Amino acid sequence: MIWIAIRMLTGDGQKFYGLVFGIAFSTLLITQQLTIFVNLIERGASSVYNVPTADVWVMDEVSRTTDVNYPMASTALDRVRSVPGVEWAVPHLRAGASVRSGDGDLEGVSIVGVDDATLIGLPLRMVTGSADVLSQPDSVIIDDVGVARLFEDGRSPIEERLELNDQRAVIRAVADAIPSFTSQVTLYTKYSQALRYVPGTRNRLSFVLVGASPGVTAGELATRIEAATGLRARTRDQFARDGVDFIIQNTGIPLNFGITVALGFIVGVAIVGLTFSLFIRDNIKQFGALKAIGVTNAKIGRMVAAQAGLVGLIGYGLGVVGTVLFIWSFSANPTFKGFYIPWQIPLISLVAVALILALTGWLALRNVLRTEPASVFR
Repeated sequence: MIWIAIRMLTGDGQKFYGLVFGIAFSTLLITQQLTIFVNLIERGASSVYNVPTADVWVMDEVSRTTDVNYPMASTALDRVRSVPGVEWAVPHLRAGASVRSGDGDLEGVSIVGVDDATLIGLPLRMVTGSADVLSQPDSVIIDDVGVARLFEDGRSPIEERLELNDQRAVIRAVADAIPSFTSQVTLYTKYSQALRYVPGTRNRLSFVLVGASPGVTAGELATRIEAATGLRARTRDQFARDGVDFIIQNTGIPLNFGITVALGFIVGVAIVGLTFSLFIRDNIKQFGALKAIGVTNAKIGRMVAAQAGLVGLIGYGLGVVGTVLFIWSFSANPTFKGFYIPWQIPLISLVAVALILALTGWLALRNVLRTEPASVFR
């Protein structure tokens, strides 16, 4: 009976391909939008993940993320270093500035000042050059996404001179960094050099990066630092989550993407439901004949379920493959750098497809179950 159901479905090519298209389109829309949403909000934690060596981030009580921070007095560094369990603690500066390129273009950039001695605060990998270039005067390291934005003509940024708040800066290396949420150009330099680039204020220290001593967990150390200094201390994972939560709570991104995903579900229900109902209506005589020769409603229900399952399997597969091809085709674009498909998203799409098929299949099946066997002979 299942084979007969499949032959009935594939025998009507227009409706079969219409059903597959409806499921594939819904899967593609849901999977693609959820993938972009997850990758975008994860970029709220990119600045934290670019510094994997720091176990704990210490900041002013009112600071919330790497971009929303309130500078501290320089004495905070010594206070943190005096806490038991701190193996090392280094200063970290993050601030905005305006840069003028050699062509005269003006661009807003993010200045990151890393520890002069250890260079803790830099991304681990370099695309061009090495971290040692920061020992040269006026040296800065630009992130690879910033290269695409600041040098759109494709020329090499190495040895390019910039004007940072009336100060000279020379790009001598390119870092392989996770892009920020705004994909803003990021320039890395030594902490002492960054103080020259950033307009002077009484307090300049943005964060203190801390490494935990052996045998001391990051969570335990953060608690000790807060109790001893009165400053806010967050583990790497906690602070990364703070950045994600800040985007979710203070932007309309979740609502906008949620509406798009809901529309994908509704479109799927509309297309598949209408096409499935037309298919059942056109084949109502065949179902009536089957009931007339003794096929039970349970077997007919399994036949319709098999038809829905075949359509769902093909459409779902095409939708997921389409999402993979979309991400792959834009992988060279700096905007989509590092984008990936979390394993949970295809499962969510699968559940959505199952709900679409269950709802539309049940609506279509009602007409079959109400059909009288004798109606086929009238």
